[in-house]
Amino acid sequence: MTDLVTISDLHAGYGKSEVLFGVNLHIPEGKVTTLMGRNGMGKTTTVRCMMGLLPPRQGEIRIGGNNLAGAPPYHVARAGLGLVPEGRRIFPSLSVVENLRATARPRAGGWTEKRIFETFPRLAERRRNLGFQLSGGEQQMLAIGRALMTNPAVLILDEATEGLAPLIRAEIWSLLGRLKADGLTILLIDKNLDELARISDYYHVIEKGEIVWAGDAKAFAENRAEVTQFLHL
Repeated sequence: MTDLVTISDLHAGYGKSEVLFGVNLHIPEGKVTTLMGRNGMGKTTTVRCMMGLLPPRQGEIRIGGNNLAGAPPYHVARAGLGLVPEGRRIFPSLSVVENLRATARPRAGGWTEKRIFETFPRLAERRRNLGFQLSGGEQQMLAIGRALMTNPAVLILDEATEGLAPLIRAEIWSLLGRLKADGLTILLIDKNLDELARISDYYHVIEKGEIVWAGDAKAFAENRAEVTQFLHL
């Protein structure tokens, strides 16, 4: 099995504050990998380093075999990482269509505006609306659609279902299941253990900037109580 992303001995922080202390993580091709942990433990910092938004202080981030630790975000995007960031971060003054086109990277047989609108009919109805005119759920759909329009090799979702209405959450989980069935490699950060258990192949638990537990779906099912202690859920 090929790892599309391999993180080794990753150290990072902000100013004088150290946040990550030697994180090791791998994302196998065609699988769903989950990164779990309490708030403030380093999940988003790990993602920021992966995406080139925060230069690491030490370690490697290999994407497709190339070490891109510290590379600018556009290099990371070209290497195939697509991010649905925490907080959505869509462009509020652009329309739905303009948001989708802003970072689009066409690929034969890949994601297109038409396919996004078929997946999210609500966005099709609001294609001319500006980002700030959308509901929270619609903004999240747009953030996912924008990431898919880059036709990524690895889709990263940082708390993509947090704070959403149950129907919207169910729609997103259903989409993730279809994306997995299509063979897309996914890294998920989420707190819903039941939904994660239905879709995830591999798990990593981060505590105070270190991976303290890792295993496959079978190991997670057998050690769920132990994992839950780390998460305080």
